[in-house]
Amino acid sequence: MDEKPMYFEANLQQSHWLRRGLLLSAAIAATGALVAVPAQAQPILPFGLGSGSSAPAVAEPAPAVAQFAPPNINIADGETVGVAQPIVISFKEPIEDRAAAERAIKVTSSANAPGHFYWTSSKQVRWKPYEFWPANTDVTVVAGGTSSSFHIGDAFVATVDDATKMIVVTRNGEVVREMPTSLGKPGYETPNGTYIVGERLEKMTMDSSTYGVPVTDPEGYKLEVEYATRLSNSGIFIHAAPWSVGQQGYSNASHGCLNVSTADGKWFLENSRRGDAVVVTGTQGGTLSSGDGLGDWN
Repeated sequence: MDEKPMYFEANLQQSHWLRRGLLLSAAIAATGALVAVPAQAQPILPFGLGSGSSAPAVAEPAPAVAQFAPPNINIADGETVGVAQPIVISFKEPIEDRAAAERAIKVTSSANAPGHFYWTSSKQVRWKPYEFWPANTDVTVVAGGTSSSFHIGDAFVATVDDATKMIVVTRNGEVVREMPTSLGKPGYETPNGTYIVGERLEKMTMDSSTYGVPVTDPEGYKLEVEYATRLSNSGIFIHAAPWSVGQQGYSNASHGCLNVSTADGKWFLENSRRGDAVVVTGTQGGTLSSGDGLGDWN
């Protein structure tokens, strides 16, 4: 006795389902009825005719509500800063729940720059990427009722090697200037580490009494200098020092600053910006404190 192949029975059942579908479509067309089908619904087809699957949408968590008054953000809206610049958020009142405060702060950037929070006091938290910001990146910070959108400029990095007594400046990896320098002499050695460029002053008065050495002391001084670019809150600058040009590139003669020629001091002040990086290596001066205010990378 002949047996019908199994696929023949399956085809008959599929034809039956298709005929039912055509009749249902015709009935809907005749009556003008409209059947609404959920967008995520998938028709069930027999015998493994199959359909794709759709993963359910995942809703992003709502941002945390800030439990603090609008704070101050150290980078102005529209400002351009260097690749080493940390974000500093200063609160009006001490923060008790630091984790909650961090959840209420959002940092976004146009280039991938993972980073972290770190607290310097109960009223100040900072955020920086794990590595220098990618050059030419746009960043937005939202913290409670305060926001700032700013730009990271070119990667302007100065490397200072006590062995060569040279400052090598690169912009986006390309050497743009080399400057002989004289660092801190014995007893006043310049600390190693990564410094963050701060204020830039065309003229300023340097006074040894501000760090405990009387002007009348053999190592004391009070003099006006030109083209001073701040590298630390402890008083280290790159500045013009025409009196030590003969030692620049050969020996150390300063009280910790990086002495350069007037032309080099002027160039550095005019070409650097707040947040640029200066990396000092090879000295006997220990390491710049991370709590200096401009020593965050140490």
